[in-house]
Amino acid sequence: MTSQIIPVEPFDFVIFGGTGDLSERKLLPALYYRQQGHQFSEPTRIIGASRSKLSDEEFRAFADKALREHVKAADIDEAGLKAFLARLSYVAVDAKSGEGFGKLKKALGGSNAIRAYYLAVAPNLFGDISHKLKENDLVTPNSRIVVEKPIGRDLDSALTLNDQIGADFGEHQIFRIDHYLGKETVQNLMALRFGNMLYEPLWNSAHIDHVQITVAETVGLEDRVTYYDKAGALRDMVQNHILQLLCLVAMEAPSSMDANAVRDEKLKVLRSLKRINGAEAPKSTVRGQYRAGASAGGAVKGYVEELGGESATETFVAIKAEIANWRWAGVPFYLRTGKRLASRVSEIVIEFKPIPHSIFGDNAGRIQANQLVIRLQPDEGVKQWIMIKDPGPGGMRLRQIALDMTFADTFHERNPDAYERLIMDVIRGNQTLFMRRDEVEAAWTWVDPILHAWADARQEVQGYTAGTWGPSASIALIERDGRTWHES
Repeated sequence: MTSQIIPVEPFDFVIFGGTGDLSERKLLPALYYRQQGHQFSEPTRIIGASRSKLSDEEFRAFADKALREHVKAADIDEAGLKAFLARLSYVAVDAKSGEGFGKLKKALGGSNAIRAYYLAVAPNLFGDISHKLKENDLVTPNSRIVVEKPIGRDLDSALTLNDQIGADFGEHQIFRIDHYLGKETVQNLMALRFGNMLYEPLWNSAHIDHVQITVAETVGLEDRVTYYDKAGALRDMVQNHILQLLCLVAMEAPSSMDANAVRDEKLKVLRSLKRINGAEAPKSTVRGQYRAGASAGGAVKGYVEELGGESATETFVAIKAEIANWRWAGVPFYLRTGKRLASRVSEIVIEFKPIPHSIFGDNAGRIQANQLVIRLQPDEGVKQWIMIKDPGPGGMRLRQIALDMTFADTFHERNPDAYERLIMDVIRGNQTLFMRRDEVEAAWTWVDPILHAWADARQEVQGYTAGTWGPSASIALIERDGRTWHES
């Protein structure tokens, strides 16, 4: 049984960076799928905006090619595609000079429809575009602005960026997007915790031994050379994606699913994170950088070879984090992320404490701790690892098995991409899955001391072979506590 699809109000969706990579791979396909899912009301329009001088027909040709390349062939409906392309138009704009914003105003007209301005551009243009929209009277009460990470590269730049956008849009109109929060499994973490009596009474330091959060990629730099070498893994993944996942694992139950109720609880977690600075950084963090090796069945270059020059930028980070509050006192959160790792996987592992005493004797085998494994990608699902008796005669022998709920097997329907859900939430004005200003700033308040400690101590990046699970120091980080990384 599928839930009823409720169409949103008619809207105008303006993509700044409309001919860019994000628009091509994610935004246009997401919008097409939502049209085909009957979530659009009429008249809904999509306007591409960038510096390129294109006609409406040229932009439609760009979109047609993007959709045929990034939407499954089985999902291309020619009549639906024709209707989608008819929604598209294009305006050439220059964020710096302001040229073209008058044409954009004319294209939008005097409509009171919802307006969503999606800034799929470099962060250094966020403030310029925001100001130009305000100067040209394009910010209406029904307007929203969507900005992609990174929101700054440290606390000071995040404050500046938030001030710039906040001068033109109210906080209720600003949607700071983190696509990880739109994933089905991430939201199911909320359902598991707060929709079942089974887990929440055990969700504390009395019953949980530790938590692992892994976001591993097999790819290298690809087309992100310029950005990535200035950012590194800590800024690129930990400050936003991983800390958001940590918040959802660790937060107290909100009073409701209201956006601010949820974000208030996430903020408390960020503010409770113990600071890692000075002498703590070398003990609690590992920096790594991949060297030449093998990935996806073939030889691959090391980071510096791909970059074309020497660099101390980290492509791998492992952190032992701790939350200083009553629920989580003494429970370590092991975080790791990296490029060119052994497999592509994003998952959260909740490892419960071992039983206090075994009644089964030596012949039963080792009793392993229960684990709850929440897989975000590539195969979304949840596994609960438990001990059972091995079937058959021969006495009481125990083994660990998984109670497996792979979403693709359980729900026989297409799982929408995260961007589809988040775009529709923007149109509805629902900010639950978006970061509030103080969340962003609290995350940087925790990350900045790590960056400063690395710089002050000149903490070197440790090499690891592409296709492995990172530097040996990351294994030592967890194993010196008597624990092991979960590798499925």
